[in-house]
Order: sequence, then structure tokens, then C-alpha cells
Amino acid sequence: MNTARAFSKDELYEEIRRELTTLFDLRPEQITLNARLKEDLDLDSIDAVDLIVRLQDLTKTRIKPEQFKAVRTVADVLDAVERTLRG
Repeated sequence: MNTARAFSKDELYEEIRRELTTLFDLRPEQITLNARLKEDLDLDSIDAVDLIVRLQDLTKTRIKPEQFKAVRTVADVLDAVERTLRG
């Protein structure tokens, strides 16, 4: 059984940034906490699913899609993953 790894908020942010740059060919400087996923980073709903899958692999947790419905910014992604890890 895989167990969730403990991440600090800063570590999570760096992992999210790394995944966004790798998956979507974004420049690291584009990915700030205030960056809007759709408007600033040009991500769509399919991209969001890809990101969720990668974050699940990384954190070894199940992220429910409904937790991402209100996600609009990188900070929202960070908060959603953090809530998932806290259980």
C-alpha cells in the first residue's frame, strides 16, 4: 500500500510548478501563486485532469475531481492538494 508523503507548503508549490512546466511546456516564471490556470497559463479541463493524475502519483493520495471544480489559480491548486493531504 502506498502511503502519502508529507510535504511542506513550499515543497508542494515547487512540485506543482515542476509538474506544470514539465506537462505543459510552461516557463517557471509564468507559474506564480496568482497565475490563473485558464487565462494566464492557457490550461483547459483536459489539462487539469492530467495535472490531477500527476499530483495523485506524486502525493500517493486520491484527489477528488470535485475538489478541483473551484480551482482557478495555482494557489487554489496548492490549497486543494494541501486539503487532500490533511484528509
